[in-house]
Amino acid sequence: MFLFSVVDTQAKFLTGSLHPIQIVWSRQMGMVLAVLVLLGLRGGGFLRSARPGWQVARGAVAAGSATLFIVAVSYVPLTDAVAVSFVAPFMVTLLGALVLRERVGMRRWGAVSIGFLATLIVIRPGTGAVHPAVLLVVLAAAFFAIRQVISRKLAGTDRTATTVAYTALVSVAILSLPLPFVWQWPSGGTEIALLCSMALIAAAAETCVIRALEMAQAVVVAPLHYTLLIWSTCWGYLVFADLPDFWTWAGALIIVATGVYTLYREHVVSRRGR
Repeated sequence: MFLFSVVDTQAKFLTGSLHPIQIVWSRQMGMVLAVLVLLGLRGGGFLRSARPGWQVARGAVAAGSATLFIVAVSYVPLTDAVAVSFVAPFMVTLLGALVLRERVGMRRWGAVSIGFLATLIVIRPGTGAVHPAVLLVVLAAAFFAIRQVISRKLAGTDRTATTVAYTALVSVAILSLPLPFVWQWPSGGTEIALLCSMALIAAAAETCVIRALEMAQAVVVAPLHYTLLIWSTCWGYLVFADLPDFWTWAGALIIVATGVYTLYREHVVSRRGR
């Protein structure tokens, strides 16, 4: 999560001079590098998928989610964007109930409702306190939730490494289509260094996540996603001199608390179902 915060910070910095699609394409190339590393270590067997159509759909949604987030952070402070993006787990619960027909008890519905209210505290619609582009983060979170729901459908048939590989390859292929129309050659060594660094660090971050999910259960690993708020706040202050206000902190802490509780309830329900 620390590495991902570095990637997000570099991406926000680059939005001052480069098109978001070019930035996202460079970032996703980091995932392709991670796939190449896995190919070298394990061979190509992990690329076989039982549901290639769903894998392609997941890659397309991932490209859309990443692009919307980068567009948003070009206008919105990084910490605000990250805080709002934490609404994704609640959307996963909602979509899981509606699409996958998963059973959701009153406790989790309550956590989802509180999480959405906390998101409104951060956004404060109608007050002008936050740039309207923050709504793109909400849309990006919805795309991310769809991606996670597809992941659940794939979990029983494909390995994590297979899913990550398809997401990397498909998202880069899709983003390569508009790339020639928005491409701008980096103006100096700083931009080139940041683009390369972003791709390499993204590759390292994705590899760490894959390894973590191989070593521990998802319910143990998932709550650590919320540490992204700590790192993003630090980078936002150090690089952009941005600090979240009281309402952003209040809403973010409520979102984190209800998100962790939702993950805990999903773990309890899954254990009962065994």
